[in-house]
Amino acid sequence: MISPPLQLALANARVDDSRRTAGSSPTRRRLPARPAASRARVTLRFGSPADEAPLARLAELDSARPPAQPVLLAEVDGRVRAAVALSDGSVVADPFYRTAELIDLLRARVRQLDRNVPMKRSGRLRSWAQLRIPAWR
Repeated sequence: MISPPLQLALANARVDDSRRTAGSSPTRRRLPARPAASRARVTLRFGSPADEAPLARLAELDSARPPAQPVLLAEVDGRVRAAVALSDGSVVADPFYRTAELIDLLRARVRQLDRNVPMKRSGRLRSWAQLRIPAWR
């Protein structure tokens, strides 16, 4: 997991690059000011039987079935925001929260744990994933 100061530095560098690119284009646009640094605490952990109710709530919000145990959870400030099943890679996430980065973190951690787990993309994230630039091989 990336440390919060490093993540903030990377985000600021990306904003600076965007501003330089926007400043050199013929149609100069102003980017919004940098947001205040977020102090949200993100935790990745394995699910337990005590997490059945939060997983059911999350699945209901996402209009999906709860993922099969065992699961890896992403918590933000103590609230479960996303989960991925270790058995089949199915994902449920809070649709009212920006969870794309959390899902990426969960999938990266699952790949670290077991390189043989297939990852399925949810329908909600499929269009987002198609817009991403393919990784260099």
